[in-house]
Amino acid sequence: MKRYKNIVAAALAGVTLFCTSCREDFAEINQDPAAVTQGNPSYLFAQTILEFEPSDYLYWFYNATSIFQWTQMAVPFSGVTSTLVEGAPLQSFKSINVLKYVNELKYVRSQMTEEESARYEQYAACMDILAVYMGIFDSDFIGDIPYTEGAQAIHGGTLTPKYDRVEDLYTLWLTSLDNDVKALATATEQVFEASQDPIYKGNKANWAKLANSLKLKLAARMINIDRAKALQLASEVANSSAGFINSEAEDFLFNKAIYNSSNNDYTYHWENDVLQSIGGSKTVIDFMVGNRDPRVRFIYRKNAWNSNVLQAFFDAGRQSDVPAYIMENVEYETDADGKYRFKAWKGAGEPWVRYQGFPLDFNAGQQAAKFGDWFNYGIRCKLENVTYYPFSEYQKEMIYGRIDFKLPVAPGDAVVEDKEDVPWWGMYMTTAETNLYLAEFALLGANLPEPAESYYNRALAASVNEYNLLAKNNKIPYYGTTYNYDPNEKVIDLQDGEIETMMSKDAYKLSGNKTADLEKVYIQQMLHFSMQPIDQYTTARRSGLPKTGSALFNRVDYAANNVPVTLFPRRMALNAPAETDLMYPILIESYKAQGYTVGSGPILNSERTWQDKNNPQWGEGPK
Repeated sequence: MKRYKNIVAAALAGVTLFCTSCREDFAEINQDPAAVTQGNPSYLFAQTILEFEPSDYLYWFYNATSIFQWTQMAVPFSGVTSTLVEGAPLQSFKSINVLKYVNELKYVRSQMTEEESARYEQYAACMDILAVYMGIFDSDFIGDIPYTEGAQAIHGGTLTPKYDRVEDLYTLWLTSLDNDVKALATATEQVFEASQDPIYKGNKANWAKLANSLKLKLAARMINIDRAKALQLASEVANSSAGFINSEAEDFLFNKAIYNSSNNDYTYHWENDVLQSIGGSKTVIDFMVGNRDPRVRFIYRKNAWNSNVLQAFFDAGRQSDVPAYIMENVEYETDADGKYRFKAWKGAGEPWVRYQGFPLDFNAGQQAAKFGDWFNYGIRCKLENVTYYPFSEYQKEMIYGRIDFKLPVAPGDAVVEDKEDVPWWGMYMTTAETNLYLAEFALLGANLPEPAESYYNRALAASVNEYNLLAKNNKIPYYGTTYNYDPNEKVIDLQDGEIETMMSKDAYKLSGNKTADLEKVYIQQMLHFSMQPIDQYTTARRSGLPKTGSALFNRVDYAANNVPVTLFPRRMALNAPAETDLMYPILIESYKAQGYTVGSGPILNSERTWQDKNNPQWGEGPK
């Protein structure tokens, strides 16, 4: 098993994170930060949004790579081996970066008169909503977290905050969200600058809908802990006068900045590479292509085998090296000398034929005779020292904006590159997510205004449109352009009628059979969360999907290879804290209270977080 270096000090909830002043880095709005001598609520609100980050580099570099393999959405370039079940390290808690501004605003308001403080109640509500989102994110990874005593040392709070129990936090957050909704609806004479709000441009009704939607997120995590409570929450939200996220205008999907002088990561997300050496699994890509799901084009990248590259292999007499799954979609002719000539794409045609995934078979990378078409690419797919990957990697420009794309071209052809840095747009919570939850809850018996099918159909259409919007705004490869290189190339933009075609497929339609329909809803949740790994992980844990033996989306079982599902991690790995760490006794007590052991191995499956304790094992399917 892996040995992890300590990515953050064990005192991650201690001194440095709790003593950072809000005055260090205000959002770039209207006033020079150097001139600010007292915390300004408007600036604190703007800076909270700037620091809100549930999707940073280390999360994508370490955790996402592992999560996608545990959920069988991705396969390493070398194939599945026993390293699959090695754990992933716990990253630093992200909620701290929001809580420090939440608590700073509390302090600033405490120095005001009661009348003046009341004018900032809605800022406080919005900041609390973001803190709850981040708290859910952190607790999904590891369980108990420091929250109620966190980020308060600068104003006399403790340097050694307690770890709150997840069940207590869920109760706290549900109450807080209700209070936030009330404040956003009823508080009067408020200071609320729309220019400070890149999320909703000052639309407080949409902030209230986000708060209500987070209650659905919590309810989903409670479904196997307290089903009655979860379904009650779903009914409350669906029938609430405040509403929930249910349209494009209400989606929590935004761009933080188009420029920031203090840190380009605010604008572009980061610039180091992630998701290295993994591609989409054959299971997921075949499922999406087979059902003409346009999202496959926005989540994964086309393989390198455009028709010009293919023709270059034909011209070199290397047609036998072209992977069979590519050749089966090629219409060609031969001349008098037996040379192959590309005529057209067969099957689904461009762009669909360019999406291919890796088999999930165990040790397939070491079985060249059987799986060489996928894994022997370093030899068979190389021409004049250029390797043309025959599989689909992830669309990394959906994750960060500073990345250069080089178009695959035949040897000797002019280089085509896209080096534009694009301000990054992220998706956090949307119409698709809320309606997929409501479809699930309706199937499980919640008292909702609409049937499951209505929520489900609305969710699928919304998910495709949301991914299309992100692809467009993030200017991912092949969106809106074929680069004028290959006459047979097609853009990946969403086309008229594609959503209707996708939703006409049996695998994408509810049938009236509760068991089958629940599986379909959970599959769609997992697909929708393809760019939100921790949410995909949480969905897989609570649903038992992919389900072993499923006719729709089968989980491959490795028990015969001595890698049973009981070895697949259900939480992140912990490092042993140093005895000199101020947080040492608190960390040890937290581990003990949750039944955790330091390290990796089978413990990461058996020692589960509170919200995961009653969930099905990997592959068992929904309860």
